[in-house]
Amino acid sequence: MKNQSRSQVEFVILMAALMSIVALTIDALLPALPDIGADLNVADIKDNPKLITSIFLGLGCGQLLFGPLSDSFGRKPIVYIGFIVFLVASYICVTTKSFEIMLFGRVLQGIGLAAPRTMTIAIVRDSYSGDYMAKILSFVVMIFILVPVIAPSLGQYIMNHFHWKMIFIFNACFGILVMLWFWLRQPETLKDKHRISYRLSIFKTGTIAFFKIKPAVIYTILSGLITGSFMVYLSTSQRVFEKQYDMKEEFPLIFASLAISVGLSTFMNSQLVVRYGMRKIVHTAMLCFVLISLLFVIVFNTGSNPSIEVLIGFFALQFFTIGFLFGNLRALAMEPMGHIAGIGSALNGFVSTVMAVPIADYIGKFVIDSVTPLFVGFTICGVISLLLFYSINNRIFRNLRRA
Repeated sequence: MKNQSRSQVEFVILMAALMSIVALTIDALLPALPDIGADLNVADIKDNPKLITSIFLGLGCGQLLFGPLSDSFGRKPIVYIGFIVFLVASYICVTTKSFEIMLFGRVLQGIGLAAPRTMTIAIVRDSYSGDYMAKILSFVVMIFILVPVIAPSLGQYIMNHFHWKMIFIFNACFGILVMLWFWLRQPETLKDKHRISYRLSIFKTGTIAFFKIKPAVIYTILSGLITGSFMVYLSTSQRVFEKQYDMKEEFPLIFASLAISVGLSTFMNSQLVVRYGMRKIVHTAMLCFVLISLLFVIVFNTGSNPSIEVLIGFFALQFFTIGFLFGNLRALAMEPMGHIAGIGSALNGFVSTVMAVPIADYIGKFVIDSVTPLFVGFTICGVISLLLFYSINNRIFRNLRRA
C-alpha cells in the first residue's frame, strides 16, 4: 500500500512537471518582453504581448494534431516528437533577429509543447475517471501552479545576470530533464484495446464523435471563455504593473502572490470535489467570478485605477475562483470521452485555446492606461459562461428560479 501511494505521488508530480514546461516557457519570458521588443526593433510596445498569445495559438493547433495521433501510436511517442519540435523552435527564438520570425518560433514552441500538455490530460484520463479524475487533475494543477509562482522571478534573475536568450536555453534544459524522467519512469497508458488504427479518417470520425457529445462541447466552450479571460491578464500583466503602476521590480513578486491564490483554490478543489461534485463547485465558482468582476466594474466605472492593494485584492479573489474552474471544466468535458480520450483532449484544448487567443488580443487592446477593461472582459466572459452552464444543467436553473 505504501509503494502504491508513493507511485501515485510520483505520477502526479511527473504529470505536473510535463505541464510545467508550458508554464515556464510562457511566464519566465514576461519580464523580458520590453527587452526583446527593443532588441528586435518592435515599433509598438502593444505588440510585445503577442509573444505570449502566439504560443497559445500554437498550443491549440498542436493539440489538434497530436491528440488523434496518440490514439493510434500511444501517448509516449507523441510526447517525444512534440518535445523535439519545441527544441527546434527554441533554437529559432534564440538565433533570430526578426520579431516576425520570433513570433513564428513562439507558435512553433506552442505546437511542440501541445504534445506533453495534451498527453498529460489523456494519460490522466487513461488512468482515472469521474470525480476522482478531477481530484488527480487538481493535484496536478496544484503542483503545476508552483511554476508560475517562481517563473517571472526566475526570468528576472536570468535577465539581471545574463541575456534574455538564456531564458529560452534554460527552458530547453529543464525540458530535457523532464523528458528523461518521463522516459525512465512513465509506462504507456493507452491500452491495446483502445488503440485506433491510424488513418486520415480518424480525424473526421473523432471530430464528429466529439461534436455529438453536447456536454463535452459546452464545457469546452466554457474553458475557452475562462482561459481567454485569464490570458488577458497574462498578456497585459507586465504592462499593467510596470507601466500603469511603475512597479517593475515588484512585478515578479506580485505575479507570484496571485499565482498562489490560484494554487490555494486548486488545492481546496482537490479536497472538495469528491465530496460535492464538479458541477456544484463549477456553478458556485462561476457565480463568484461574475460577481467579483462586476463589483470592480461598478466601483471603478470611471476608468481610474484603484490603489495597488485594492487591485491585487480583486485579482486574488478573481483568480481564487478560477482555480476551481480550470481543472473541473476540463474534467467535465473529458468525462464522457473515455473512448476518444486522445482526440477528445486535443479538440478540447484546440477549441478552448483558439477561442481564448482572439478574446485575449481583443480585450488586451483596451488595457492601456486603465485596468477596468480587463474586468469588463471578465464580466462578459463570465456571464456568457454562466448562461451556457445553465443550458446543460437545467435542474440547477429550475432550482434557482424556485428560490
